[in-house]
Amino acid sequence: MKPIFLIGYMGCGKSTLGRNVARMTGLQFIDLDNFIEARFHASVKEIFASRGEEGFRDIERRMLIETSDFQDVIVACGGGTPCFFDNMEIMNSKGVTVYLDASLEKLHTRLMRGRHKRPLIAGMESEQLREFIVKALESRMPYYSKASMVFRSDLLENEAEVGETASRFISQLGLTAKESDI
Repeated sequence: MKPIFLIGYMGCGKSTLGRNVARMTGLQFIDLDNFIEARFHASVKEIFASRGEEGFRDIERRMLIETSDFQDVIVACGGGTPCFFDNMEIMNSKGVTVYLDASLEKLHTRLMRGRHKRPLIAGMESEQLREFIVKALESRMPYYSKASMVFRSDLLENEAEVGETASRFISQLGLTAKESDI
């Protein structure tokens, strides 16, 4: 089976949903940032610091091309991955792209809660973060809108919601759940 690429803004649930769908279907889960970090033995933050954004985006594109040749995988892309080079065209030609669409309220709540883990937004106050999200989504929607399909990802707040949302995703994409997860 061709790869499934999860795209969307940070906090939309790409890793949470991807991990659970992979567990329920037997697909391999790849977080593109983690894949890069393992390959380069450095964190994304360190790569940005040493090579700049241009250097990171070049690495990201090369790793995206590599993972696009894998079979039976679900790939959680970084929020900016679709916005550079011809990355959306690569993903759309090699697999299925799914834009995880979370409401502004959900994104804001999730990112406020976990902002200390994200250097880009760590020091932001609530209203500042809300404005940041709105502006970022506005600039990224032309890329996100090229996805093969849109999937609503608001309901990922607890184990029950994650399970139900993963089941809905599996059904919507015509995937097969493992016997133990039916």
